[in-house]
Amino acid sequence: MCHALLLFMGNAISGGGGSGISRKATESTRSAMSDLKMTTTTTTAADVGQLTRDVERLKAAMDEKDRTIEQLGRAVDDIRNMLENAVTNQFLVSSPQSPQHRMDKKKGVSGECSTSSETPIPFPKQSKPIKTKHLIKQALCKNQFLKNLNTNQISEIVDVMYTKDFEAGAYVIRKGDPGCCLYVTEEGKLDVIQSGRVVDSIGPGEVFGEMAILYNCPRTASVRAVQDVKVWTLERVAYQQIMKTSAMRRFDERVGFLKSVPLMKDLNEEFLTKIADVLKEEFYPEGHYIIKQDTLGDKFYILSEGRVKVTKTNKGEDEEEEFGVLEQGEFFGEVALLKKDKRTANVVAMHPGAECLTLDREPFVHFIGDLEELKNKKYTELPRKPSVQSPGEIKTKTFYPELFRVELTDFETVATIGVGGFGRVDLVCLKLDRNRSYAMKKLKKQHIVDMQQQEHVYNEKTILESCSSPFIGQLYQTYKDNRYVYMLMEACLGGEVWTLLRDRRCFDDNAACFVVACVVEALDYLHGIDVVYRDLKPENLLLDRQGFVKLVDFGFAKRLQPRSKKTWTFCGTPEYVAPEVVLNKGHDRAVDFWALGILVYELLAGIPPFSGKDPMDIYNAILKGIGAVNFPRQMNKMTQGLVKQLCRSDPTERIGYQKGGIQDIRRHEWFKGFDWTGLRNKSIIPPIVPHINNPLDSSNFDIYPEDGDVPPDESSGWDSEF
Repeated sequence: MCHALLLFMGNAISGGGGSGISRKATESTRSAMSDLKMTTTTTTAADVGQLTRDVERLKAAMDEKDRTIEQLGRAVDDIRNMLENAVTNQFLVSSPQSPQHRMDKKKGVSGECSTSSETPIPFPKQSKPIKTKHLIKQALCKNQFLKNLNTNQISEIVDVMYTKDFEAGAYVIRKGDPGCCLYVTEEGKLDVIQSGRVVDSIGPGEVFGEMAILYNCPRTASVRAVQDVKVWTLERVAYQQIMKTSAMRRFDERVGFLKSVPLMKDLNEEFLTKIADVLKEEFYPEGHYIIKQDTLGDKFYILSEGRVKVTKTNKGEDEEEEFGVLEQGEFFGEVALLKKDKRTANVVAMHPGAECLTLDREPFVHFIGDLEELKNKKYTELPRKPSVQSPGEIKTKTFYPELFRVELTDFETVATIGVGGFGRVDLVCLKLDRNRSYAMKKLKKQHIVDMQQQEHVYNEKTILESCSSPFIGQLYQTYKDNRYVYMLMEACLGGEVWTLLRDRRCFDDNAACFVVACVVEALDYLHGIDVVYRDLKPENLLLDRQGFVKLVDFGFAKRLQPRSKKTWTFCGTPEYVAPEVVLNKGHDRAVDFWALGILVYELLAGIPPFSGKDPMDIYNAILKGIGAVNFPRQMNKMTQGLVKQLCRSDPTERIGYQKGGIQDIRRHEWFKGFDWTGLRNKSIIPPIVPHINNPLDSSNFDIYPEDGDVPPDESSGWDSEF
């Protein structure tokens, strides 16, 4: 249209020179321009209207797509949860009430019990060519799990490994057999066999069977020699002893270093052990300035290996003046623990480098307190803050009059309400009184002996007898016969938190907060009597009649003696164990705070943050840390922050374990507005109140089949105090 108008105008102007023609052309042009303006205005308005309608239509379509994406996201999460967890529990029989998205219950694992008083067993060093040592070291360092060990531990492991030869066709490992050794192949080839099929092959310089060095568990696959092979063998007992003795030796050296520091000479042993826990190892290459003159100092150093020189640059001079050399065991920068001040000299690493134990002022003060304050108090004993529910003296066994002279034969079984690796839990009542019920836990004696778990069973008995907390299941009485030991417990008929989580798929913030708060109260009580629980998970949390949560199953609990010492037994549930347990570094109550973080995550997400097709995959994921975990949408930044603070890889950095104690957890923003006093007094209404018809109602538990496995008699006498 515009092109036509321009042509018309051009023709009109060039077509004649008369004024009349020119005037007519001008009028025609004006008329055409007016028509164009009106047409353009009309067209523009129509176009804008159409565009507006198009934008509104596109916005509606986008909103619809956003809703579809959100629905698909939820569906993907549900499918993921089902794929990872929805496997029918082998102990359950199907029932109309059983949902289709059932998850497997997580099972605890444990190595043989270990105590710090045991005399180390000497393991002779096995001579090897340099080439062989190098091959084994390389294999261990390439392994996803073993690469986390330090060089000294690797060297000690290589020294005690011994050789085994297998002919072609022979089985090195058979599926289902108990495992006790790790292997490194030096010569030959092996096949990995599952369900009759070869699923993998192993060649020289490869590690296999590493799960067996953590604890006794059945082999998950067979390994058969394809040709004559030579392997190097590491036994579990040797590995665990190396890990324990090397860690204890290193810790004792650190405490010894600290005792030589004048700034700390007035501190008692317990403070020194706490400080030793906070020390970090750092290596500095030759020529590196560990400390630079006139920079702000906030770190203290103990020279553990190598030498350093101390130099100073005087005003107006370029060259450094050397003042001396510090040797192994000497320290520097101690003023940084008292105040932040500028360094007065340089400290430089000498050939071939220096390794230091370092202590940052900020974590030191946060974990232990101000050093000047500690020095001025000159403690002779560590001051203990009383627990909110102070347990006082260790209790002796409580007497229950209603159970006076009641024998094992006086009970009647109503239903099975739980099944575990060592036995089962039955809901029982007295034959002459059906108005009250109990939970009878019965454990197979022979299985306990076979798995060397006698100490764990005794720990459970003695610890529960000394506990008196509204958030811990009560032990009333113990019994025994030729096949079982029995623990008569409080019956919590509201069912397991795990069952509720399975059926609901995840909890909302209110319900999760309440469950975790009950657990915090239970842990506060236990830690107050020097007990580490070590098996926190939804399966071990029960609801009572009112809906309050109680901690049960103390099979892995242990009282730490003396206070502040560590324990070394590998035990817990794979998804919940802390990194220091996986690496056999020795552990204490800090593992319960790690597990608390995992619990918060699982309650809100429906699955634990660390998972895998087998336990070793889970342990490797744990060693990567919580930072590698993806958090679901329903967990906001505040909740994620709590989980990350509880699941720090360094135990001394976990919230709850630091100077403020477990009160730091109660004060966290996630618990803002929570009525802790009302919880302790049981004056608040729980978010989930179970429906219970009568004292013998087991409907809040799953249905279990009869136990067809009758154990043999066991008469060694280990259970004499039951």
